[in-house]
Amino acid sequence: MTIQRMDHVGVVVDDLAAATAFFVELGLERQGEGTVEGGWADRIVGLEGVRSELAMMETPDGHGRVELVKFHAPSGPSGDRNAPANAPGIRHLTFAVDDLDAVLARLRAHGAELVGEVEDYEDIYRLCYIRGPEGIIIELAERIG
Repeated sequence: MTIQRMDHVGVVVDDLAAATAFFVELGLERQGEGTVEGGWADRIVGLEGVRSELAMMETPDGHGRVELVKFHAPSGPSGDRNAPANAPGIRHLTFAVDDLDAVLARLRAHGAELVGEVEDYEDIYRLCYIRGPEGIIIELAERIG
């Protein structure tokens, strides 16, 4: 076998506290936090003078993790926080939820905004895209059928 599983997705953010609070409100649990710096980190990511802090978030079932990373050094280029859903690159993360409307209401209190509309997909799912902190697009999926 080539791989065992997908371990986590890394997301670089400017405001680690706000991003962590958003993902906690979504229902992920903080599994750990820490700082990363030194020659080994420089060599892994291909940068010099890396200083970062991170929060590892995990889904309640323990099968999905998101690593939120704030780079203090070196400074990086700013991205397009309003990039549309069809822009190249990793564009969204999807989370299955029990009650889309309740989750959406809670996340709006943390600045989330609908990208489009809430829609039913073939009487199987209710789906929507929201834009959260740092412009991260999150898809919410509630099974209805």
